Amino acid sequence: MSDIARQAARLLEQAQSGQAAAALAEAETYLTGGDGPAGMHFVRALALINLGDPHGAVPALDLMAEAAVRENSPGWLACALATRASHQLRLGEGEGETGVLQDLVTAETAVTGETDPVAAVNGRVAVAIGYFELRLYELVGAHYDAAYAMSPADNGNRAMWLYNQAELHLFWALELYQVGQVAEAESHTAEAERYALRAAAEARGQDAEAWRETALLAAACARADRHDPAGAAVDIERYLRILEARGMSTTALAYSRPFHAVALRRSGRPDEAYAVIEHAVATLTPDAGWLITAATHRTRALLLAARGSAEAGATMAYGDTLAAAMWRHRLRMLQSVEAMKSLELLRTQHEQAARAAALDALTGIANRGAFDRAVRQAQLRPADKLTVMVVDTDKFKQINDTAGHAAGDAALRAIADALGAQLREEDLLARLGGDEFAVLLPGVGPADALRVAARMVAAVRAIPDCPATVSIGVAGAYAADLPEALRLADEAMYRVKRRGGDGAGEWAEAAYAA
Repeated sequence: MSDIARQAARLLEQAQSGQAAAALAEAETYLTGGDGPAGMHFVRALALINLGDPHGAVPALDLMAEAAVRENSPGWLACALATRASHQLRLGEGEGETGVLQDLVTAETAVTGETDPVAAVNGRVAVAIGYFELRLYELVGAHYDAAYAMSPADNGNRAMWLYNQAELHLFWALELYQVGQVAEAESHTAEAERYALRAAAEARGQDAEAWRETALLAAACARADRHDPAGAAVDIERYLRILEARGMSTTALAYSRPFHAVALRRSGRPDEAYAVIEHAVATLTPDAGWLITAATHRTRALLLAARGSAEAGATMAYGDTLAAAMWRHRLRMLQSVEAMKSLELLRTQHEQAARAAALDALTGIANRGAFDRAVRQAQLRPADKLTVMVVDTDKFKQINDTAGHAAGDAALRAIADALGAQLREEDLLARLGGDEFAVLLPGVGPADALRVAARMVAAVRAIPDCPATVSIGVAGAYAADLPEALRLADEAMYRVKRRGGDGAGEWAEAAYAA
């Protein structure tokens, strides 16, 4: 893990624990305009959200995505795509539900290729949050499990991921109750209790007590519809009081109110249950979400029906019809995601196959076919100037004869690495076959190319425990004349080789011995 990744991880925790302004100020020191590490752009976006500037977070996430591409970081890219998609959905912006689903599928595919633990964890969690907000519960848990497995044992985030799993199963249960799947709902509250108790036991760090209390509230809610409703009612009330005193928002605690009312009713305290749910209805906020709002009103209707209310039945019938429609919509979204995943997998497999067809299996650089295609592509711009190199390995047979073919293969990989390290991103290094390589340098004249070739010769000569050297021929040309330039570069390379190798030369001039 890099120092920047460690700093980003620290600031992300700070941004989520009531110190968003301080985290934002420190992150800004790493950012200049659109430049800066992707992780710090994420700190900036998250801090802006927590500081009440959700619209400012969207351009910050756009810059984060650009930085992730520059850094070749699939984890941070996944994090940017998923966070931006779900955030725009909450704001009613962007490309709507279909665009959000596609971004989440793309992010989910990308994050599997991340090796940096901080980027991988944040990418996984962002995808999980996106699916959770769309109520695609089946797709959430695996990402929180992965985030948990990748987080260090002494990291307070591990309890957070376990609590998120508990919350997932509680919400899933609430929706299952809405559509009359009681046994299935109870299986999810049992799972929620298991995760919540683990979260309470594993809470670490300076915010451990708050996480422990939050997890124990979830565990109490999970008992409300199963065993020990009386104990659940007592514990829910206790932890609600503690968390409210800590300043936790009404919206964050709203999920617990229906469970509290159910626990009281099942404990033989119907009047208290009704008072709790009346208060819950009165304090519902617009951002509570459809599911919490529906579950709260449905619980109230159930309690009213138990009191003999004639209107409660009609309210429940309307709510159940709406819940069934929402459930069907959820299942259609789930099917859409599965179809998108299949298409994304096919696209990824196609890209991987195309890359594999263009790469030399031994050295990992471009192969002969890719080089020939690059030459044809360059010839489409006949007036462009470029330089070509032909590189042949000296004394390679000696390695194979004395140390074996495995040593020869290792030498070729080391030579390819040494050659490639001297080139720009836009240059192309290819293995033509055997121990011969070729290079295309667009926009570079022969004089500059000879200096690059000299560095290549020195880099190969410096490979430890490798007696091989290289002979390099250089030729400059217009793109229209590339085939002839390759022939001349090959001729220059043989001229160097006849002089003993371990050097570079241009076809039209005396060979330059490095």
